[in-house]
Amino acid sequence: MGNTCPEENGSARPPGNYGLRLVPLRGVRYVPENVGSLAAVTSPPYDVVVRPDGLSHLESADPHNIVRLILPQAGTPEARDRLAATTLRSWLAEGILAPDAEPALYVYEQSRGDLLQRGIIGALALSPPEEGIVLPHEDVMLHVIEDRAALMRATAANLEPLLLSYRGDDGPAGPASVVERTAARPPLLDTTTEDGISHRLWSMTDPAEIAEAAKGLADHQALIADGHHRWATYLRLQQEHAAAPSPWDYGLVLLVDTARYPLQVRAIHRLLRRLPVSEALAAVAGSFRVRRLDQSLPAALTALEEAAATGNAFLLAGDGAFHLLDRPDRELLSRTVRPDRPDAWRALDAAVLHETLLAQVWHVPDTPEDIAYIHDTEAAVAQAERHGSTAVLMHPVREEVVHDLARQGSTMPRKSTSFGPKPATGLVLRSLDVN
Repeated sequence: MGNTCPEENGSARPPGNYGLRLVPLRGVRYVPENVGSLAAVTSPPYDVVVRPDGLSHLESADPHNIVRLILPQAGTPEARDRLAATTLRSWLAEGILAPDAEPALYVYEQSRGDLLQRGIIGALALSPPEEGIVLPHEDVMLHVIEDRAALMRATAANLEPLLLSYRGDDGPAGPASVVERTAARPPLLDTTTEDGISHRLWSMTDPAEIAEAAKGLADHQALIADGHHRWATYLRLQQEHAAAPSPWDYGLVLLVDTARYPLQVRAIHRLLRRLPVSEALAAVAGSFRVRRLDQSLPAALTALEEAAATGNAFLLAGDGAFHLLDRPDRELLSRTVRPDRPDAWRALDAAVLHETLLAQVWHVPDTPEDIAYIHDTEAAVAQAERHGSTAVLMHPVREEVVHDLARQGSTMPRKSTSFGPKPATGLVLRSLDVN
C-alpha cells in the first residue's frame, strides 16, 4: 500500500527467519455522515453470507452495504469483478468511503454479554508456509482462490481482514498493553450489528505505540483462524508481483491474542445439494449406526455432542427429521481414510466425512455444484429441506487439536472449523492505490 510507512512501501525484508511484522496503513472507512448507519453497511465475511437469502437481506439493508464489493452480482465472473471495482471507485469519489489521514494500526473490539474480544488490525508482511510464521490448518479450494484473486486484482484492495490468532506474553509492554490503553480512549466508531454484537474501533497513530505493538509481535507466530483462502490469495498475488517489492507484499489482518481473548470454535456444515436424505441413509446402512431423532434441533445437536465425545458422529437433516450417524465400521475407516497422516488427523470427523462418506460411500463429487459449506446450523437445515438435499451437521473440533496439527504441518480438510467471533466486514478496508 502506498502510504508513508517505509516497510509497506517496499523496503527489503530482513534476512532469515522472523516473526510477525505488522505495519500501519491508511485504512479506508465509511464516512458515517454519508451512509444510513455503520451497522447497515457491514457484512459477515464473504464465505459466511448465506446466499441468496442473506445476500438479498444485506443488499436491501443499505445501498452501500459492503456486500456489493465482496459479493458483487453480475452475469459473469469478469463482470462481477468489474462491477466491484467500479463501485469502489464510485464510493470513494462520492465520499461514501474515504482513507484516513494518517497511517495507523487499529484496535478492534467485539462484545456481547460475556463475550469480549480485542485485537489489532494492520497490514501484515506475507511469509511463505515453510517459514512457519503464519500457520494454516485447513486445505483450500483452487476455484475459491481464483475467485478472490480476480476480485482483489480488479479492486486493488483487501476488502476484509483475515482473523489470525497468536498467544501473547503477559509482560507490561507489548501488544496487549497497548491494546488495552488504546481501548480506554474514545473510539473512532461504535455500532451494534443486528446479531447484537457491539463493534468499536480505535486508531493508533503514535509512532511509539505502533513500535511497541510491532516489537511485541515480532517473536510470535500466528494461526489462521479464519481466512485460509484469502491468505492463499495474498500469497498468489504477491508471487504475481515478485519482480520488485510492492504493496502486494502485505495483507490486511486482524491479530487476536488468544491468551487474553480465547476464540470460540464452531463447526462448518455441509449441504449435499444432489443427495436426498433417503439415499444417504440407504448407502450408510451397515457401515454406521443410524438413529432417527424426532426432536428439536437443539436436542438433536445435544445428541450429536454426546455421540462425538466417543468417536466420529454426524447429524443428517433435510427430510423433516434428524438422523444421527455414529459408531462407524473400523475396517471401513482403515481402508478409506488416508494412512499418511497423523492419528489425530485420521480421527477427525471432517477426514472421515470427506475420505470415507463423500468419496467412498455417497460418491459425491468434490465440486461447488455438489457441496456447499454453511456456517449457520438453522440455515443448513432449512436449505436442505427446501431443496430435497442432505445437510450434514458437524460437531466442532477442539482448539488444541487444530493447533497441534498446524504445528505438525498437517492441514485439516477444508472448512473443518469456524473460529470466531469473526470481524465484521466493512469497518476497515485496505486500498493498494491510496497514497
